[in-house]
Amino acid sequence: MYKIKATERMKEIMGAYFRSLESGEKKVAWCTSVGPAELLRSFGFEVYFPENHGALLGATRAAMDCIPEAVKCGYSGHVCSYTTADIGAFLKKNSPLQTHYGMAGAPKPDLIAYNTNQCREVEDWFHFYADHFGCPIVGIHPPRHLDEVSDDEVALVVRQFQKMVPVCEQVSGHKFDPGRFREVVRLSKEATLLWQKVLKTSTAAAPPLSFFDGTIHMGPIVVLRGTQVAKDYYALLLHELEENARNGIGFLPQPRTRIFWEGMPIWGKLRMMSDLFAANGAAVVASTYCSSWVFDQFDEDDPWYSTARAYTEIFINRSEKAKMAMLTDWFGEYHIDGIVYHDSKTCFNNSNARFGMPQRLRERTGVPALVIEGDLCDLRFFSEGQSITKIETFLEQLEANKIYV
Repeated sequence: MYKIKATERMKEIMGAYFRSLESGEKKVAWCTSVGPAELLRSFGFEVYFPENHGALLGATRAAMDCIPEAVKCGYSGHVCSYTTADIGAFLKKNSPLQTHYGMAGAPKPDLIAYNTNQCREVEDWFHFYADHFGCPIVGIHPPRHLDEVSDDEVALVVRQFQKMVPVCEQVSGHKFDPGRFREVVRLSKEATLLWQKVLKTSTAAAPPLSFFDGTIHMGPIVVLRGTQVAKDYYALLLHELEENARNGIGFLPQPRTRIFWEGMPIWGKLRMMSDLFAANGAAVVASTYCSSWVFDQFDEDDPWYSTARAYTEIFINRSEKAKMAMLTDWFGEYHIDGIVYHDSKTCFNNSNARFGMPQRLRERTGVPALVIEGDLCDLRFFSEGQSITKIETFLEQLEANKIYV
């Protein structure tokens, strides 16, 4: 059975990260997953990501017990299930962090920072905690749904980033250090470029990393951006995967079809979905989701501008026209035979099959599309039997009509 040896090191790193949040050695800042982590880390904060906790709740299926608690407080069962699962877990005082890492639960925040480049829900979600803990909260509200991001729009985001500085200074007790900020951005850039190379190993004929593997190995690039630990881990992982690719060793040695996954993972069904595609000879080799943490625009010589641009240009924050251009490029690079869109019922912003994109993109590229309905955490929106039938039928059709040979 194919195994990625670096997985054990990744588990050690993630365990050490979570335990450090309770050490009391540093103050803790909460941050959205594609938010200003580099700036926060430059002030010496330990940085905690509630969205990562939401994914953990989904993957362990604990979300299903937690979501009703948030609904009781007036949060709709149709808004982001990361939000409802995380708030529900907090209200129930029940978290996988307790069983997996021996923590008491989510660490108490000294500061909360968010960026609405992904969605508006994060603002409401994080204000729930700011109100509860009575701690300062700062937010970034970038322009959204743009074909192109202009310098004027980046300048607006830079000013919002810079307004965080006095609050960070007051809470952390440290003056802003431009040199330290540049250093964190440099480390973040180097790690993110390594992560990009990791993902690109699956352009190989025998791809060594599946989308489902990527959702696990992306952990350090989400929670430890800007650290030497993350950089070192992705150097280790890349070395292993490149060697596998050179030797023709992959998670599916001779895939009959190559699939692109568009949208969020179905966290509670990762193993089932991985096994389903593999059993049908289909390699899910690329995704919009795992690529969300590739920030190749970072530049330590211009940290304010480059981080503001990178966080504004992310896929989820762009227009459908811009998204289609990115997907078209990825289809060619990864030799894609078909794309599966996950229409996540509580993640409107990360569901791109609702306004005709599958049809328009097929007309442009010839790549067939399948839409499956589900959710990132709330499995009440997912029909396993129906999804299996749809996916198996789609894959059978693809084998007879490949786009790239």
